[in-house]
Amino acid sequence: MLELKPDLEELLNRYEAWWDCDILDRPLVSMAFSVPPSVRKDVPQKEYATVRERWLDTEHIVAQAETRLRNTVHFADSLPIAWPNLGPEVFSAFYGCEMEYGEHTAWSKPVLADWSNEAIDQLQLDRNSFYFRKLIEMSEAFIEAGKSKFIVGYTDLHGGGDAIAALRDPQELLVDTIENPDAIKHLCDKITTDFLTIYDEFHEMLSTAGMTSTTWLAATCKGKYHVPSNDFSCMISDDAFEDLFIPGIIRECQHMDRCIYHLDGPQALRYLDRLLEIPEIHAIQWVPGADQDYWADWIEVYQRIQSRNKALCLALPAKDLNLLFETLDPRGVWISSVSGISNQEEAEAALDAITKWTKKQ
Repeated sequence: MLELKPDLEELLNRYEAWWDCDILDRPLVSMAFSVPPSVRKDVPQKEYATVRERWLDTEHIVAQAETRLRNTVHFADSLPIAWPNLGPEVFSAFYGCEMEYGEHTAWSKPVLADWSNEAIDQLQLDRNSFYFRKLIEMSEAFIEAGKSKFIVGYTDLHGGGDAIAALRDPQELLVDTIENPDAIKHLCDKITTDFLTIYDEFHEMLSTAGMTSTTWLAATCKGKYHVPSNDFSCMISDDAFEDLFIPGIIRECQHMDRCIYHLDGPQALRYLDRLLEIPEIHAIQWVPGADQDYWADWIEVYQRIQSRNKALCLALPAKDLNLLFETLDPRGVWISSVSGISNQEEAEAALDAITKWTKKQ
């Protein structure tokens, strides 16, 4: 039993029902809000000479994460999750890319100068690389801190097209999709094989420690959970996406027990129907992009997802719950966040309304 989520086993059954577009007692809903000020702890603070040092301070990162989890009420199906984060392109750093760190995100420096055999042969997965060893260190520290308290997830791993774009540089890779498609397919196959090996290493470490599978998108399942994506796909043709990257996405998904595809940006929306055809993609996370993220503007997209018997997640303000009830079927809906909830009373009222929505169906 977890200290910060004593009813985890019950929740796991509700998550499994959601993946199957089914309902046990009500839809999946995650609501989180701050504990009362009287019991809130100060989050540890520390000064650093550089931003990079802050990103790499394992002990401080773990202490901050645990404090924030304890300062939060994880209501309904909300999970107390912490995971090591060295940036979304860290997988490419396992091949020799150096990482640059900003205040809120990180990026890698490309290392693939051309498509010569020599350049490709130099791209070897290195488990002794600084960033891989750092993630192992951070994961172990989170596991030690989280024992019987909270769930530790695996880091944000991007394989496939996004990994290759980080290795090569997105602008160069755009030209390559026309001039070197066979080389891209060959590298994508290699990258995907390596990706699945690395995923399994982290999954084994975490599951052995008793952690249910999770990551930056705070869902879970009884087995291997993954969030496949390809943000680079926004910049290429439908044919290039199908030919170069869909095979790798399918391999990733077939390796897992449950997958929710991260579909990011209006230019990626044209791939929705193709992704819905993949049996091993069980759910879609639709992210419209900056200044376009009001959920109700995309009701038709959610209805398309539901029409194909796929699950989905969405975030909305509490004031919009009635609109949600009027437009979507509760089966397969994960309300991943409800804004405007600040205390137990408001959370219970929202949950009661969501439960009644279920009973109306």
